[in-house]
Amino acid sequence: MAFGRNEMNISVYAPVLTSDDGRPLAIVHGMERALPGLRLGWTTSEKEDLISLPHRDEWVASNKAGGGFPFLCNDDDAHLVTISGWENPNGLAADGAPHFEIHAQLPFDAAGIAAAADVLAAIGEGARAYWGHATPFNATVEISRQTVDPVRKPGVPPRGLPALRFPNYIRSPEIPRRLGWLNYWSAAAARAIGFPDPAHDAELLSRSRCTATGGWVVQLTEAPLDLDDSTHLDALKRAYERFPEIGGRAAP
Repeated sequence: MAFGRNEMNISVYAPVLTSDDGRPLAIVHGMERALPGLRLGWTTSEKEDLISLPHRDEWVASNKAGGGFPFLCNDDDAHLVTISGWENPNGLAADGAPHFEIHAQLPFDAAGIAAAADVLAAIGEGARAYWGHATPFNATVEISRQTVDPVRKPGVPPRGLPALRFPNYIRSPEIPRRLGWLNYWSAAAARAIGFPDPAHDAELLSRSRCTATGGWVVQLTEAPLDLDDSTHLDALKRAYERFPEIGGRAAP
């Protein structure tokens, strides 16, 4: 079950689950609605053998080990779709509170790219998330290298991108730690970073849509983010310049 090296990565960050939380099923159902024909009806063994889940919903609802839900996938190795979620004990912000994070992967093909915004919105809304993003694998790797610290993670961000700070410099979990190709911002996250401002965000708004809960899905470039494309790199840099709160850069 190997992935191609430029699959579409989706990462979403939300408040921790409660004991009777229905969000895992809402996330799974929403993802299936967003990607026509998708059925997340399988999981894998420790040996990565595919295991069918005839009672998938009951299995997800009752299996919340680790404060999340276990790995799910479709039965199509050529167009593999996966999702899982867990509680991360580390904080997204200076308060240090744990959070619930969800990670999904879509094939980097025409269908996966076309559905990525709908899938990201479905996961974000189903999780009642703070923020999240969908980004091609190659760009995700480089963006992850933007987070640096003189002691904990020394280094220089790639391609002249701004340095992002560790969560203890971020004042609230609603503030995104980074940007991606497609960005899910809850209504609270959008307020925290000052989006939208019609005077400054006309270009972003032309590729954005509001969600049912008042959040936003914001697309940085028409095609999936490719940092070897100078116009894409410039768009990413402009977005970081527009939103200095992102990544804790506005903190003292």
